[in-house]
Amino acid sequence: MPSPLIANLEKLLGTPRDGALLRYSLGLELLKTGERESAVTRLREAVARDPGYSAAWKALGKALAELEREAEALEAWRRGIDAARAKGDKQAEKEMTVFARRAERKLAS
Repeated sequence: MPSPLIANLEKLLGTPRDGALLRYSLGLELLKTGERESAVTRLREAVARDPGYSAAWKALGKALAELEREAEALEAWRRGIDAARAKGDKQAEKEMTVFARRAERKLAS
């Protein structure tokens, strides 16, 4: 059974308040509850709606890494780094660069 917060967020899907932020928020909550596959779905929807949403790319990479889908996580972080650079979000760029390096090392081993 989903948490009350997840249920409330899901009620907003398809309404005028639906958008990248809602999908991102829902993805984060699903990730917190261990529903990684559902989180990936919602986070992919968030970045599809706003490809420049660096925080959503970062969360998507995290969810994929937790599912041990390192190549997909690496791709998400690379896209997130590009999005963060475009916005001038240095902190997100640095964080995802560290995550991407870890994923590259894991894939190389």
